[in-house]
Amino acid sequence: MRRSAIGLLVMLGTMVLFGIDCKKKEPEEVKQAPPQLMGQAPHSVGGGSSVAGIHWAVPGRWSELPPRQMRYATYNAPAAVGDPEGGECGVFFFGSGQGGSVDMNIDRWIGQFEDAGKPSRSVKEVNGLKVTFVEVRGTYVGMSGPMMPSQGKKENYRLLGAIVEAPEGSVFFKFTGPQKTVAAAEADFNALTGSFARN
Repeated sequence: MRRSAIGLLVMLGTMVLFGIDCKKKEPEEVKQAPPQLMGQAPHSVGGGSSVAGIHWAVPGRWSELPPRQMRYATYNAPAAVGDPEGGECGVFFFGSGQGGSVDMNIDRWIGQFEDAGKPSRSVKEVNGLKVTFVEVRGTYVGMSGPMMPSQGKKENYRLLGAIVEAPEGSVFFKFTGPQKTVAAAEADFNALTGSFARN
């Protein structure tokens, strides 16, 4: 017993003498996920927002919601009288060459509706930027999956979408809500998309 105690004291003395750190070593470098994947707020530019080499103006009636995973920003439009909820505009940017093609994303958005009829689609140039627009009406079933449980079907819903081919990659704007609310906020959405410009 006495011999074990002496051995322990010698070992501890050696550790102190040579500066051995018994604590768990911290990693040398912690790589942070890109801001758009962490739900951080977009960089503000003159009262608007900016990402991927473009900026836009946020409508005055809209409010910015707290950060969400996989979104660069989320805006809320006030509900029209009689509608159960307001409209929501999600802004997505996944990096250069990421997020899929314009056609793939539009098809995915259309696929989130039942009884959608014929969607409206157009391509315009806004301040030198190519922007693809889509409009869908019907019963919104939204996105679902392990990380995104379905919130059920929402009848009489409408989607206004815009995909900007920005200098650093595509930026996706997806505005959804009850049809009356989206109709009341359509001018705001058009003002937002009409303000797209290079930084």
